[in-house]
Amino acid sequence: MQYTLGPADLTLVLALHRAGTLAAAGERLGVNASTVFRMLQRLERGLAQPLFERSRRGYRALELARALVAQAEQVEAALEAARAAAQAEPGEAAGTVRITTTDTLLHGLLAPALAALHRTQPRLQFELHTGNELASLTRRDADIALRATARPPGHLVGRRVGPIRVAVYAARGSGVKTWSEDIALRSPWVAPDDGLPEHPSVRWRHKHFPTLQPAFRTGSVQSVAELVAQGLGLGVLPLFLAEPRRELRRLTEPLDEAETDLWLLTHPETRHLRRVHAVWSHLTSALSLG
Repeated sequence: MQYTLGPADLTLVLALHRAGTLAAAGERLGVNASTVFRMLQRLERGLAQPLFERSRRGYRALELARALVAQAEQVEAALEAARAAAQAEPGEAAGTVRITTTDTLLHGLLAPALAALHRTQPRLQFELHTGNELASLTRRDADIALRATARPPGHLVGRRVGPIRVAVYAARGSGVKTWSEDIALRSPWVAPDDGLPEHPSVRWRHKHFPTLQPAFRTGSVQSVAELVAQGLGLGVLPLFLAEPRRELRRLTEPLDEAETDLWLLTHPETRHLRRVHAVWSHLTSALSLG
């Protein structure tokens, strides 16, 4: 007898594809890892073919599983749209929108824009994830991403917000008022750590001051700004973050070589959901790099 796929099967495949491990998929489904394993075995026996490739790194979806994931995402999006329509008043969006970004972009740009939106759409809630990877959006753990990147992933829908311009800054109380190569080499620096090896400011420093070793390294540009403001050293900072701060002094013109683009990104399957569309539309008009 031919196996008949059901909604629970699609939910299982989608959870394991997004999570990558039995334990993580179990957390999403509310069961333990051994139960997920038994469910997957039963499904693969019913379909008479494997759905995932197992390795030490986890579970990777094979061709059939990827096809089932695509269908499961359409079902998921349709259910979310139906729930939102049932809950919302006419002209009002409702539900939770998950946004992934960096702490720098969150505090410098995103938070003010979301505050304005929440005043007009009070039934929207926001889950804000900060990190330096896009994985959460790719796995659909998030609905929208705000990212600095030269090349956004091709499988996502994106809109370029504008260029992120950067310059070298110092604390006004540090005594550093001008810029020269000698000052750069004699001053302590604050810079991103090894978690951001390809950050444009890191590449710029390596090119122009290859022997310079920062006195302080930290995991985010937001933290770089805080340490520079406290007088711990010079740092390359985005203009949108540094210019409003009176305690910071810009030493250079914008560094064209360290400029990158800011992108607003979402997944094709979720962009038409009412709650996501409301946030996306607001951010495309509200976000500005000056």
